[in-house]
Amino acid sequence: MRGPLSTFLLVVMASGTITARAGAQPHEVAVFPSARAGEASAVERDGRVAVTWPIDGKQLGWLTLDGRSGTPLIEQLSIRGEGGSEANILEAVDPTAFVVVGERRAPAGRPPSMSEFNTFFDSPAERPFRSYRSRLEAKKVRIIRQGPRVTVAIGDLTAGSFSGEWQITVYPGSPLVHLEAVLTTNELHRAFLYDLGLMGGASANKQRMAWTDTEGALREADLDRGQPDRPLAVRHRAIVLAGPNGSVACFPPPHQYFFPRDLTDNQQTVWYGTKHRELDDRFGFGIRQTERGGGAYVPWFNAPPGTSQRLGMFLLVARGNARDAMEQTLAFTHRDRFAELAGYRTLTSHFHMAMAMAALDRRAKGLTPIVPDSVTMFREMGVNMVHLAEFHGDGHPQDTGPRRLEELKAMFDECRRLSGDGFLMMPGEEANVHLGLPAPGRHPGHWLYLFPRPVAWIMERRPGQPFVEDHPAFGKLYRAGDRADMLRLLEAEDGLAWTAHARIKASTWTPDIFRKEDFFLSDHWLGAAWKAMPADLSDDRLGRRGLDLLDDMANWGSRKYLLGEVDVFKLDHTHELYGHMNVNYVRLGQVPRFEDGWKPVLQALRSGEFFVTTGEVLIPDFTIAGAKSGSAVRLDPGGRLMLQASIRGTFPLSFAEVVSGDGKSVHRERIDLSSEPAFADRRLEIPLNLAGRKWARMEIWDIARNGAFTQPVWLER
Repeated sequence: MRGPLSTFLLVVMASGTITARAGAQPHEVAVFPSARAGEASAVERDGRVAVTWPIDGKQLGWLTLDGRSGTPLIEQLSIRGEGGSEANILEAVDPTAFVVVGERRAPAGRPPSMSEFNTFFDSPAERPFRSYRSRLEAKKVRIIRQGPRVTVAIGDLTAGSFSGEWQITVYPGSPLVHLEAVLTTNELHRAFLYDLGLMGGASANKQRMAWTDTEGALREADLDRGQPDRPLAVRHRAIVLAGPNGSVACFPPPHQYFFPRDLTDNQQTVWYGTKHRELDDRFGFGIRQTERGGGAYVPWFNAPPGTSQRLGMFLLVARGNARDAMEQTLAFTHRDRFAELAGYRTLTSHFHMAMAMAALDRRAKGLTPIVPDSVTMFREMGVNMVHLAEFHGDGHPQDTGPRRLEELKAMFDECRRLSGDGFLMMPGEEANVHLGLPAPGRHPGHWLYLFPRPVAWIMERRPGQPFVEDHPAFGKLYRAGDRADMLRLLEAEDGLAWTAHARIKASTWTPDIFRKEDFFLSDHWLGAAWKAMPADLSDDRLGRRGLDLLDDMANWGSRKYLLGEVDVFKLDHTHELYGHMNVNYVRLGQVPRFEDGWKPVLQALRSGEFFVTTGEVLIPDFTIAGAKSGSAVRLDPGGRLMLQASIRGTFPLSFAEVVSGDGKSVHRERIDLSSEPAFADRRLEIPLNLAGRKWARMEIWDIARNGAFTQPVWLER
C-alpha cells in the first residue's frame, strides 16, 4: 500500500542527505553521482531511483527502486559485467517486515535505578502479543551518502505502533545489499522480534530455493510459488534463490539477530512459501524468529520508546549458482569459524555442558565413552580452548562428601580425555558461593573460577575441619566455608574468578556492590564477563552493558578486565551456536597440554593480553605509545600519544572508537571507517591527546554490528 512518489524537489542537507519532496515540477536529476571510481551512485527519474555500485573490478551492481503506487519497491536487482552484459537476478519484490510485538516486564529484586529493558529473565510470549505486517506509504525519499556508500531511505513505513522507513544501503567493493526497516514506537514497555522477507517476484523458469541443512549438505528444491509457508532448520542462517541468471542469498546479521537464550537449539531461522505468518498471501522468502523456544526465558528485543530499531537483513548477489552464492556468504563469517591469528589462541568461556554427569551416566550403563558433539563443534569452529561451567543445574556441587569428589574427578577426567592435538578443555564451575554481599531482596551475584590445573574443593568447611589436606586421588583437597577461605583458595592455587553476566540476570547488583571488597580488589579477581545481552537493535554495537562496566571498573582505579562469555547449556551439532558465540583471542604462542597445566592462560588473562570479538572483526595488533593492552605507559606532560593498530574485517567496517577515562568520566573519539570495503585489512595510526586520562582502549564495529574490543592500556604520570 503505497502512494505515488510523484515528482521531487531536492533539498541539500548539510548532513550529506538529500530529501526528495512530493509536489515539485517534473525533472530528471542525478543524486550524488559518483565523482570517483569505487563509489556508489544514485539517480532518480520519474519516481524510480537507480543505484549502482562496483562489486569488484569487473562487475557493477544495479538496484532499481520503484516508489510509484501499486508497484513492488524493488523493481530490479542485477549485475552488469564487462562489455555491458547484464544478469538480472531479482525482479518485482517487496521487502516486508513481520513484527511481533509484546510487553516487557522486568523481574523484581533489581537496583531501583536500573532500566526495565536491562533484563534477561522475561518471556513476552507468555503474555498476549500481536503480529503485524509492515505497510509502506511512499511519500518521500532520502538519499544519504556516507563515504563511498549510498543509502536510499523510503517512507512512510508502519507496523502496528511502529513507524519509520526502509533504508537500503549498498557497499562498493562487495556484493551486499543491506535492507533495514528502521522503526520507532512511542509506546511504553515494548519488546519485539521480527521476520523479514522478499515478497512477490516475477515468475521465471528454472528457479530454485537452496539452503544448507543441519548436517552440512546443500539442499535445493524447485521453486513452487504455491508452496505453503515453510520454516527451515539450517546451518549458516542463509537461504538462496537461484535462477538461470544468477543467485541471491538472504541472511541476517550473524550475531545481532540472535537475542540471548540459554539454549542454542536450531529455531529454523529461514523460510519460504506463501501466507507467511498468515499475514501476506504472496510467495516470499527470508529470515525468521520464534516467539518461544531456547530455554525458560526468551526475552526478545528491547524497544525503548523513541529509539530507532533497525530490523536488518542482507542480500548477496552472485552470477553463479546457489553453491556459489552460499560460498560467498560464508566468507563473511570465515565459514562460521574463528580465524587463525599468529601469536594468538582462541578461548571461549562459560558453558554448562553437564559433561561430567553424562560421563558418569554412560559408565553406570556400561557404555563406552564418546566424543560429545560440543567438542567436535568447538574444534570445527577454530576454538582452541574451552572453559567449562559445570554443575549448574546438574550434579551436586554443594555435596560435602564422596559424591562431590566423584563428580569433580569425572569432570577432570573428561577434560583430560577430550584435550589434545592443539585443543584444551579446562574444568571450571559457576560456583556462586561465598563471594558476594547478600542482602534481603538482593542476589549476591554469580561468578566463575578458573584454576591453572585441576583443583578439588568442597564448598563447605565445618568447625574443626582443615582448610586443606592431602588426598590420595587429588593430591590436595580444599574446603572453603566462607569468603576468607574462598579468597585463600584462589591465592593458594593462583586461580582467577570473575563476575558472570554482570549487571543482569542474577548479577544485577554486581560487581558494583562489592567493588571495594578485598576479593574484588585482589589480583585474583579478573573483573567480569561480556556477552551481547540484552538485545537492542537501535544500538550501533553489541553488549554495551558489559562495555560500560569495563569503563567503570577502569575508572574505579582497579586494573580489571572483561572476558568474553557465551553462557549456554548443552549442545548438539544441529544447534545454531555461531550466532550466539564470541571468543577471546589470547596472546599465547601455543595451546598448553592438559598434563602440563594451563598457567600461561591465566597469566595472559590476568595481564589483559587478549581481545574479545564476535569473530568477523580482528585486532591483530594494538598499542598506545608502544604499550600493548594490559600494560602501562607513562604520559608525557602534554598527554600526546600515538595509537597504532592493525584491524581486519569481513563485512564492511563502520567505525573505530577510542575510549578513555580520567577516573570519573568516560571520553570517546570516533573514527569513521565507512571508506573501508569488505574484507578490509588496515593499519591505523591515530594521534591522541590523553592529558589527564588514566586508561584507554579501542573498539571496532562493522555494518552488521559485529565487533571487537581491546582491554585497556593503563596511563601513568
